[in-house]
Amino acid sequence: MAAPSPTARAEAADRLAGLATPAGALGRLGELGVWLASCQGQCPPEVPSNVRAVIFAGDHGVAAHGVSAYPAAVTPAMVRTFAAGRAGVSALAAANGVSVRVLDIAVDDDLEGIDPEVQHFKVRRSSEPLHLRNALTLAETEQALENGAIIAAQEIAAGADLLISGDMGIGNTTPATALIAASLGLPAAELTGRGTGIDDAALVAKQELIQVALDRVKEADLGPVETLAALGGADLAASTGFMVAAARAGVPVLLDGVIAVACAVMADRIEPGAAAWFAAGHRSTEPAQTLALDKLGLVPLLDLGMRLGEGSGAVAAVPVVRAAAAVLRDVALLSELAI
Repeated sequence: MAAPSPTARAEAADRLAGLATPAGALGRLGELGVWLASCQGQCPPEVPSNVRAVIFAGDHGVAAHGVSAYPAAVTPAMVRTFAAGRAGVSALAAANGVSVRVLDIAVDDDLEGIDPEVQHFKVRRSSEPLHLRNALTLAETEQALENGAIIAAQEIAAGADLLISGDMGIGNTTPATALIAASLGLPAAELTGRGTGIDDAALVAKQELIQVALDRVKEADLGPVETLAALGGADLAASTGFMVAAARAGVPVLLDGVIAVACAVMADRIEPGAAAWFAAGHRSTEPAQTLALDKLGLVPLLDLGMRLGEGSGAVAAVPVVRAAAAVLRDVALLSELAI
């Protein structure tokens, strides 16, 4: 796949070095501006004005096995809350000028009364418990990947210049952690976090469940699509397809927490080089997210101790991305000063 423009990157790095600021004074803000210029293929970069977040909602079979502090019934309730514009990410998006769209990919509910467009890309209800059997069939996984690509194309056609993948699904940190562990070749004990805030006993049980899932597939030598089928879920597969399509189209993606980062890892496995189009919005409290970001070579913009999901951490980081573009575009050059 095409990489972000090296020419624009070099021009932006030169411009950054020539700004009327002390060398290195802008820190990572300057580096972010250079990345954005390379993604846009122009220097100076434009300030992103059409940022669009899509929340991929889905339930997971493991939710019935003690991996979450909340029941699966929360998932459809939250989809309704997103649709009403009253969720955490809704408030952040309104404050930061970000469009939010929620889609039911695998919610275990009929969502009666919800706009039918919300369910247009639904693959199935929930997933199978990944420690017992594959979460999805290969056909369902491929359908979800294709749906994600279509969704990305729709958002890009609507003018998106920066995309965010959000998530909603009780139990979804379990498949996300399993996907990262399988991709990095690490044991569950090193990556498993508390998700929605489980206690110590539940954390141990969650670690053991994820390790059982990893052991179940460790001899299979699975490719990325097969790994998504075995350990993921339709919502995660759709998010992965969304990111792959965005990278192929040359539209940057701002990553959220462990769910989005797990999908980014899978997207980069499916399409090597895709991670060059991704930036990390924030550091979540999940250890798997930190290790996966290290693998992708990404450093989070924010570190606020957030673990809400929904795309919220990435949406909170949007002003930083806009600021990075603005300083690279608008700050005077030293050569322009009358010194």
